[in-house]
Amino acid sequence: MSRQCKGALMAAGGGICWGISGTMGQYLFTHEAMHTTWLIPIRLSLAGLLLFAYWLVKDRKLLFAPWRQRGSAVMLVLYGVLGVSMSQFLYFLTIQFSNAAVGTIMQDLSPVMVLLVACAAARRKPRLYELVSIVLALLGVTLLTTHGDLTTFAVSPVALIAGVGSAVCVTVYNCLGPRQELRAYPVSLLQSWAFLMGAVLFALTMHPWTLGYTPTLRGVGGILFVVLFGNLLAFNLYMSGVKLIEAMLKLLRCTSFVGSASISSTQARSASGMYIMSI
Repeated sequence: MSRQCKGALMAAGGGICWGISGTMGQYLFTHEAMHTTWLIPIRLSLAGLLLFAYWLVKDRKLLFAPWRQRGSAVMLVLYGVLGVSMSQFLYFLTIQFSNAAVGTIMQDLSPVMVLLVACAAARRKPRLYELVSIVLALLGVTLLTTHGDLTTFAVSPVALIAGVGSAVCVTVYNCLGPRQELRAYPVSLLQSWAFLMGAVLFALTMHPWTLGYTPTLRGVGGILFVVLFGNLLAFNLYMSGVKLIEAMLKLLRCTSFVGSASISSTQARSASGMYIMSI
């Protein structure tokens, strides 16, 4: 299997896992009465500790290597906090105030942002087909958020702002992940630090232990599902694929919509959910 093909399959698989985890997040918010400020610190802690323990056993020296160089340490903080962790929080906040399909589509504005960053870095104007892609993406999001009526929004302002913010954060980790300062380290090692930094940040700012929430057995199963598909599989598959194929195929992240929308269609009875599936 060629490098390009392997990278494309891994990136697509990561996108699908991300979408599936978003649908489970919607279930946890709707049926288990969880809140984003409780779920995100917990899932980041679990995922981070699992990966940290794995690398602590496998290669302790390599685990702490990114912190020994100033450049890689700075990039790791930006990648982990502003990129990975904030994208997780804002993505699930969007889902909490809308649904999984809306959250995923809003987050998948990130390829447009990555394209604009790439054009700015290369000091060139977008090509015609790139402009067409940008217009179509923005048109799709406009239809999603207004249902064709430009005088009103079909999603809440919180979901809209969080969705756009999530796309910005995805752009951050897409652009920082392949940089030379981080490229030498395995994806799962970088993710362990990213998840742990996010867990500490959100625990200190959101105080989930004060919410008085206790998950049911199904809720615990849902959390483990989200950790497996949304953290361990999605990020590692996607970022490993990006390392192989670079920015050209970052658009494969849009396959996350396939995962979330196809599953959402079997459980959604909301008008917005049905509208999305009809587009």
